[in-house]
Amino acid sequence: MKGVELRLISELMKNSRRSDRELSRVLGISQPTVSRMVKRFEKEGVVEYTAIPNLVKLGYEIIAVVFGKRNYQKHPEINLQKAENFAKEHPNIIFGAPGNGLGYDRISISIHKNYSDYDRFIKEIQDEWADIMMVDSFLINLKNENVVRPISLKHFGDDLKREKKLE
Repeated sequence: MKGVELRLISELMKNSRRSDRELSRVLGISQPTVSRMVKRFEKEGVVEYTAIPNLVKLGYEIIAVVFGKRNYQKHPEINLQKAENFAKEHPNIIFGAPGNGLGYDRISISIHKNYSDYDRFIKEIQDEWADIMMVDSFLINLKNENVVRPISLKHFGDDLKREKKLE
């Protein structure tokens, strides 16, 4: 990807509501060029638009990172459809994937209003997956005054620009 393309993506990550005209001024390129690039990014799926709300202001207190370790002896193959259905039934799951680390091979990240909500969720996971995998979790209190950086992609956008300058 070209430097100007990464810079445009970076600016969109910081604030996707800015006009193409404003983006063209920031980037130092023409507004029609910005419009063409944005349309291409959207068509190719390079950028998708969504809001990242302030979870605490919406009444959410917990982010749960759930780690799973599959029992390969009993279940050598994972039922991906079952996992996809479980995720669809739990829209509070914002990420789920296989991975590797700390002795685990699955991870999901979910958002919860409070501990009772998380407790119900983890019991559903255990009921559904107990025979297939061992589950542990790590909880993040979003109301903790020591949260260093709330969820946002703005800072990552800055990293994209910095990365291009290093090339």
